[in-house]
Amino acid sequence: MKKKAVALLSGGLDSVLSIKLMLEQGVEVVAFHFTSYFAGSKEKIRRPMAIKAAEELGVDIIVKHYGMEYIDVVRSPRYGYGKHINPCIDCKIFMLKKAGEIMEEVGAGFIVTGEVLGQRPMSQKRNTMNLIEKASGLKGLILRPLSAKYFPPTLPEIEGVVERERLLDISGRSRAIQYRLASEFKLSAFGSPAGGCLLTDPIYAIKLKNLFERDQGFTERDIELLSIGRHFWLNTSTKLILGRNQRENEMLESLWIAPYALLYPFGFRGPVGIVKGILDGVNLRLAANLIGYYGKQEGPYISVIEVKKGESILHTVERIMDVEPEKMITGEDK
Repeated sequence: MKKKAVALLSGGLDSVLSIKLMLEQGVEVVAFHFTSYFAGSKEKIRRPMAIKAAEELGVDIIVKHYGMEYIDVVRSPRYGYGKHINPCIDCKIFMLKKAGEIMEEVGAGFIVTGEVLGQRPMSQKRNTMNLIEKASGLKGLILRPLSAKYFPPTLPEIEGVVERERLLDISGRSRAIQYRLASEFKLSAFGSPAGGCLLTDPIYAIKLKNLFERDQGFTERDIELLSIGRHFWLNTSTKLILGRNQRENEMLESLWIAPYALLYPFGFRGPVGIVKGILDGVNLRLAANLIGYYGKQEGPYISVIEVKKGESILHTVERIMDVEPEKMITGEDK
């Protein structure tokens, strides 16, 4: 077996330490950082941190974004969801399979992860970790340096590529040992403990479930839009997204593409909207009234500009006096 490994590098301390422990044993390491549309603000911060950590460690890093292939895993996980719509077990299997592909591409002999036994309730229990290893097709090839002594020797240990005596026996959620090691190794490029996956957010989970259930033809653009603005279903097949501030208005404008319709308030300050579906008279009136409601527009009529396929049309509709956005909104802040 080659003394070369592919290591999952999130940018957090555990993954950084795992790579450092391998480098200390003379193992050549190629880091692998996984990204998707479900990265929350904390995870997005970790992306540049992972790159910075790789630089500090002196290892090459491969960053890959996974779109619809990973979305399909989230939509139909074999091993189910956690508390919300987070398929942690299937996610880990997917990541390890992709790491296995990179292992073959770069000529490495095994995979390294920063997993710690008992640290995460869903995916880092002993039985679950064994299940994930088997399902990934990498049995015996996944080395967890921080908790290695709680598991049977892996192939790189058996073949003498890695010295088992120099691996660790950390378990549980405390990171006291990890911080001590970071100080000893003089490591500074790592992020705060993991978190921020949008799939664990209860509000985002509602929006994603609604999309899966109501829009069979959803695209990656629809997934990307889920993390922006207020989301309303005008009927069972037509959706409106409204920006909550200037930044989100600008983001919606930048992400808008035909055949979606783009709506602007006319004659008053208010949110920008994107509509996917049929924008007939009924839906247009609803959409305009919601823009007027959040724009605090007064008067018996509301005017909006519709932009679709490069053409702009001014619409003026009657105000719905008893508009009730909470009956259409999909869970987020009202």
